[in-house]
Amino acid sequence: MRMDLDTWEEIFITITRNKTRSLLTAFGVFWGIFMLVALMGGGNGLKGFMTSNFEGFASNSCFVWPQQTGKAYKGFRKGRGWDFEINDVERLRRNVRGIDVITPTVNKWGKTAVVGDKKSTCIIKGLYPDYDAIEKQRIDRGRFINDIDIHEARKVCVIGNRVYEELFLKGEDPLGRYIRVDGVYYRVIGVNVSEGNIQINGEASESIVIPYTTMQQTYNLDYIDMVCITAKPGVKVADLQQEIEPVVKRTHLIAPDDKQAVMFLNTEALFSMVDNLLVGINGLVIIVGIGTLLAGAIGVSNIMMVTVKERTTEIGIRRAIGAHPRDILQQVLSESMVLTAIAGLAGVSFAVLVLQAVEIVVNAGANNPVIFQISFWTAIGATLLLLTLGMLAGLAPAFRAMAIKPIEAIRDE
Repeated sequence: MRMDLDTWEEIFITITRNKTRSLLTAFGVFWGIFMLVALMGGGNGLKGFMTSNFEGFASNSCFVWPQQTGKAYKGFRKGRGWDFEINDVERLRRNVRGIDVITPTVNKWGKTAVVGDKKSTCIIKGLYPDYDAIEKQRIDRGRFINDIDIHEARKVCVIGNRVYEELFLKGEDPLGRYIRVDGVYYRVIGVNVSEGNIQINGEASESIVIPYTTMQQTYNLDYIDMVCITAKPGVKVADLQQEIEPVVKRTHLIAPDDKQAVMFLNTEALFSMVDNLLVGINGLVIIVGIGTLLAGAIGVSNIMMVTVKERTTEIGIRRAIGAHPRDILQQVLSESMVLTAIAGLAGVSFAVLVLQAVEIVVNAGANNPVIFQISFWTAIGATLLLLTLGMLAGLAPAFRAMAIKPIEAIRDE
């Protein structure tokens, strides 16, 4: 059967013959595809929110820091405090072969940075340039600290985006300006727009980074707060932990079976956990969305079955004047697919508009926008799914229409 103008007109007349029934049937398909696309877009947004918490962090990294001991050992009482020393960094580098990058950090929380009459509460971090391999620094202006800054213990700093917004006017160039913290002036050499929401080592947006050696001299420090490590390619972070803990415990006289004294955060495990969670969410979204869509397709099938029953005489007359069963099959399938396609495409369009509105509201003023929209190929896949379901929904009514015999149809009338 050719899809000419007469055929399209007949399909339109059939669909609109009972407007209320067709509208309610179409709404089932509309709602099903809307739910599917909206849930998939919402899943993308949730994935964006979760992955933004790990923004910039190496997926093969880990963080080690000291806590009070949980057991008495070699004359030391339970609950003893201890600190990492700078020598621990080189000791771990020598004794643990799977380490790729290892770097120390020192933090001072709750400090106040001052420029003129403006103030900003911040975190002062003493870092080495190698820290960029642990948490990628998104430098918007200027540069990050380098080896010369470390070697000469320069009084320079890289400020976080929030610190910049609180101390300087919008669009103002802070490079070369001086910030005062605890009576010491630091020259700004860069602006970091990373967020660092994972809350390891403090948020990058509210931090002021200075060279580790400068931090050490300024505050007369003989300890480090945390050791940051990345594993070599092919080495699991969990395996590194098994080698790092004995070295640290042996050096600082901690009981080998003390599970409390050495805190170890494995970001590789966190990334894996998030990935598994996202796979589960995506699976749930697909099951719920397709289930809702199938309910709509069943509604289309039922309404087409009723339509075929109402048109028994018409179909019988067509058969009597020479219409082939194939023509009847194509006519019913076309009506089913057109009804499903119109309702489904309206649902896809509405879902895209809703997702766009949600994206605009959520990302207003955000430095790291979250994407809620579905991809182009996902939309194409949803459209093909609609057409397939429309065809399947029309199969049972179409075969019933083909089975109608002309003589019996006219006799029923």
